[in-house]
Amino acid sequence: MQTVKLYFATNRKHLGKDRWKPTGYDNVPSSEGAENLRFGELTVKVDSGKVDKCLSKKFKGGRIGDGEGLTVYLKNACEKASINAYEDPTVDTKKAIPFEQNSSVNMFRNIKEHMMKGCDALVYIHGYNVDWSEAVASALSLQFMLNSKADKDEKKVVVILFSWPSLGSMNPYSDYHSDRSSSRNSAKAIGRGILKLRDFLGTLKRDIVKGDDALCGSEIHLLSHSMGNYVLQKAVETKLIGYSNGQMPRIFRHIFMCAADIDDNLLEIGQSLERLQELGGNVTIYHNQNDKALYISKTTKNETERLGQCGSSRPALVHNKIHQVDCTSIVRGFTEHSYYLWATVNDDIRQSINCVEFDDAKRKRKRNGQNREWSLV
Repeated sequence: MQTVKLYFATNRKHLGKDRWKPTGYDNVPSSEGAENLRFGELTVKVDSGKVDKCLSKKFKGGRIGDGEGLTVYLKNACEKASINAYEDPTVDTKKAIPFEQNSSVNMFRNIKEHMMKGCDALVYIHGYNVDWSEAVASALSLQFMLNSKADKDEKKVVVILFSWPSLGSMNPYSDYHSDRSSSRNSAKAIGRGILKLRDFLGTLKRDIVKGDDALCGSEIHLLSHSMGNYVLQKAVETKLIGYSNGQMPRIFRHIFMCAADIDDNLLEIGQSLERLQELGGNVTIYHNQNDKALYISKTTKNETERLGQCGSSRPALVHNKIHQVDCTSIVRGFTEHSYYLWATVNDDIRQSINCVEFDDAKRKRKRNGQNREWSLV
């Protein structure tokens, strides 16, 4: 057995009498409101043998790694996680408190210690039909998978989970619409979290100039899955632009949009995500034409094509920092919606974190046309 750690932020309602040491988190927003955030860390005991078996599972074509199977195993273990939420002094007072006493700062400083030792950080926003233990399991699976792909001389990755109150059930009509509403209401919470990170990074720059701190040389990335991309969309619309004096903060090195449950034209000029690339150095869209979950999304809402099915509708009209990767031909028969956790797709994400060139022969992808489009092979 081994004990693993995960950092998290959530606007879910805590379970149990002690909000700072809860037994878990509910499928409804915090009683203080949907914008209320808790920051913390948790530890989980896992069977190393079972984890390694999933990480080393082989598929046809030399593909290695079953992150989805690992998530299934981890879910039960995560139901017994030991949770420590950082105490927030603003709960008991209306007075302004020093920036350094914010619970978010406590977490960011702990993550910085990992980054000073050579780790990158990745913020993960989960999708629809995910309860608390499933969210934790997915985040840990992602952390395990990405680190299993790293060579000895490459950076490890510490994953930071943002969990919004998805119902964790799969009625394609009522529960889907409920999660859609919850994700929309949670957008300001993730927006607040990103702005808190911006402010923390700002203090680091100030301290470095003063000689009170040092650069870590590591990067921060963002991965949003399924309806988590809708949370990101609404965060950009409602929080990030309006509370940044019209200038989006450049925080992430890579932004990965996986199986995105949003309209396929939102990255074009004049649409709500036209400025998303300002948040990061590169944006990569992973899509799968056979994604049944996104087919349900489209048919239940009678809306446009989903970005996560066929990619951007007019790739020539999106910013040149935005790239598209078609996963259709390789994920068929294995996984349809959570393929970011699987073998070759996870390899490709890891290679981007390693800053491998997009056309490098190491990548199992081929270029389609001239508009920054590839297919995994």
